[in-house]
Amino acid sequence: MTRHLAEFNFGTLRYSWDDPRLADFQNGLDQVNAIGARSPGSVWRMPDDVMEAAQEDPRGPLADRPNTASTLSVWTGPGRLYRFAMKTLHARFMARNDEWFVPGDRGYLVCWWVPIGHRPDVAEGMARWNELQAQGETENVFGSNMLADLAARETA
Repeated sequence: MTRHLAEFNFGTLRYSWDDPRLADFQNGLDQVNAIGARSPGSVWRMPDDVMEAAQEDPRGPLADRPNTASTLSVWTGPGRLYRFAMKTLHARFMARNDEWFVPGDRGYLVCWWVPIGHRPDVAEGMARWNELQAQGETENVFGSNMLADLAARETA
């Protein structure tokens, strides 16, 4: 394989990060991320401190999105990413989106192919998100529908 799959997902939290109504979300993040890191196909995830800095940068790509929770990672392929997202504790977290995220402003996902060894940044993730919004899913930039289809083809 000559390429990997990058994914960027984000949403706006209903409450500030220190609000007790987000305690379950906060308390489970390390466990979800550890499962992701141990999952077959996981290559890299943006470190928490780098992601936090990007989320809080008043001139950065998330400047117009206060109170954002986001993840940026790289996987060997769509099947591995899909299995992590839909078959582990991560899926139980996604089921609680209504509690934690602003309705209509959550669960945004964009995936795109990157060369092996490439580590995207949040600016690249937002650029790919904007591309997805402008052009729809393509074979190079896609969201959850195509991710599920590609994952199913890998296991068929």
